[in-house]
Amino acid sequence: MKKGIAYYQVGDLFDYFMLIKASNKGVASNGKPFLTLILKDVSGEIESKLWEATSEDEELFQAEQLVKVTGEVNQFRGRAQLKIHSIRPAQPTDGVHKNDFIEKAPVEKEELSERITEIIFEMENSNLQRIVRFFIKKYQDALMTYPAAVKNHHEYVSGLAYHIVSMLNLAKELKGLYPAINKDLLYAGIILHDLGKMKELSGVTAPSYTLEGKLIGHIPIMVEEIGQAAKELQIETEEVTILQHMVLSHHGKAEWGSPKPPLVREAELLHLIDLIDAKMNMLNRSLEKIKPGEFTDRLFAMDNRSFYKPTFDE
Repeated sequence: MKKGIAYYQVGDLFDYFMLIKASNKGVASNGKPFLTLILKDVSGEIESKLWEATSEDEELFQAEQLVKVTGEVNQFRGRAQLKIHSIRPAQPTDGVHKNDFIEKAPVEKEELSERITEIIFEMENSNLQRIVRFFIKKYQDALMTYPAAVKNHHEYVSGLAYHIVSMLNLAKELKGLYPAINKDLLYAGIILHDLGKMKELSGVTAPSYTLEGKLIGHIPIMVEEIGQAAKELQIETEEVTILQHMVLSHHGKAEWGSPKPPLVREAELLHLIDLIDAKMNMLNRSLEKIKPGEFTDRLFAMDNRSFYKPTFDE
């Protein structure tokens, strides 16, 4: 077996196990049903079609099912697609385990938890610190395991905590360059900005959007939660409104999902730091899968651009 599906090229034959991330039923032009399967391993994911799928296939091949697949990597509309030759559920005698096919953050969750705790201890504003501690206690277990997204960036186990810690590290460097930054406000905004995703997303292994996620979204969810937490903690100060604004505006623009643009210096920084970390995560993971002198696949979240990996050393 090669390192993972992300390293297979068009024309390569595949014969190994994969985890079903998503399974969706469709009907072909000839009226026959088929399944669109998103298959994944630790290196990435690939779309595949199971043609003329039966009702039994629909029951067998669902999200979080580990399967044995043989097939060939083809290309469809500029993206790799696995043409299935055969597929079956994995058996206990196969000696494979689901956890071996789930991508995880490159840093252990214990280390991520320690780093977040360190930053909270550095905070001096008692109101902001109390609100942050409230949510860390409320979501501690989920925070250390949840992905940051369904796709595009940090979409792996502990991805949310890793994203937060990476952003906190960036913020700490920026505080050194720009001393006027309110570090407590920026740290609080970073830690809380995406916590609504623990209600927006269904789980850890094969996340999809919940009903609340589809109809409301993680930004309004978290803004409301901050308001409720402040009432419970009996905090009625400006920090609450500013913190809600930080979350409300962190996507930057209405067309990117923010009801308000950043109107506070630290809110603008939160947006930029979030953007930098998300884009670097996508780029690094795509570039590590190609050789120098090659282009990545088109990255939808990066304006559908393909990025070149230079041949000269750093």
